Amino acid sequence: MPKRMKIIPLVIMGCGGVGRQLIHHIVNTRVLHASQGIHLRVLGVCDSQSLLMAAKVPEAELSDECLKKICHLKSSGSPLSSLDSIGNDGFRVFVVHEIITCLLDIARSLGQSTGLAFVDCSASDQTIELLYKVLDLGCCVVLANKKPLTEKIELYEKIVSNRRCLRYESTVGAGLPVICSLDRLIASGDPIQCITGALSGTLGYVMSELQGGHPFSEIVRAAKILGYTEPDPRDDLSGMDVARKALILARLLGRRINLENVEVESLYPSEMGPDAMSVEDFLNKGLPTLDEEMVERIKNAALNGNVVRYVCKIDNSRCKVGLLELPENSPIGQLKGSDNLVLL
Repeated sequence: MPKRMKIIPLVIMGCGGVGRQLIHHIVNTRVLHASQGIHLRVLGVCDSQSLLMAAKVPEAELSDECLKKICHLKSSGSPLSSLDSIGNDGFRVFVVHEIITCLLDIARSLGQSTGLAFVDCSASDQTIELLYKVLDLGCCVVLANKKPLTEKIELYEKIVSNRRCLRYESTVGAGLPVICSLDRLIASGDPIQCITGALSGTLGYVMSELQGGHPFSEIVRAAKILGYTEPDPRDDLSGMDVARKALILARLLGRRINLENVEVESLYPSEMGPDAMSVEDFLNKGLPTLDEEMVERIKNAALNGNVVRYVCKIDNSRCKVGLLELPENSPIGQLKGSDNLVLL
């Protein structure tokens, strides 16, 4: 007897690297999903400027061919709205001032009937108010975006008050089942005394390359070329991305703290910040001045049989992210490249 297909309508918010990878995954795993009795019906895709929505929602969806075109356009730096000039493929284009109204209309229509999931793949805090509203309208929310979970504690508690309709596994751990593992341990009554985690693939790569004797400045420049860093590597080297992940984990443990309560060690001084130095000057003039200090730190750790890793550490008294000496044969000390690992 053929499986009854479960149709899951969704809207994808954000067409950067994460959003495009999700779209590629959906298109490339249609056969697998069908064998599981699931069909992901992509009704719309939006970026900060435009929304492409299937013309006849909820019966119709954006075709796989259309989704591929979206990925191609965004990869080339073109706006979503330019897809309209290539040829309409059963969709409508909404511009900035129309996006929120359109999405809320669809949420009201489908939230309590067929169901609708909003998948936030952006890195923006501009989606937060919309997410609150669609949750209230009965929709589900899936987050890759960490910003909604790292706002002030009162706003965080508001969005997680509806955990049944909220999932955010991919905000921490690069696909490792960190959130669900913590949830299950907490639900079972097991006390968690401490969390130590290597939560940045970028900084993991940088630190393991430093251990190999390469200069800090050369490693960061190479990481940027390989696409491991953000366009401005200081976004990674500041430690703030790790701090947001640490905050999410700390809040799961019941810690009512905000981002400013997380102790953060930056890998560059404030005088090399974005307000004081361009990206080019930072890479070519600022970073080389940090090489000697980083080499010394690696050497001193090696004398004690240790390696240096950029980690988060959460216990009952503090939440801290920064460089930490660890035994070379420890689980985190043995990490190579961009791998993530969390110890509970």
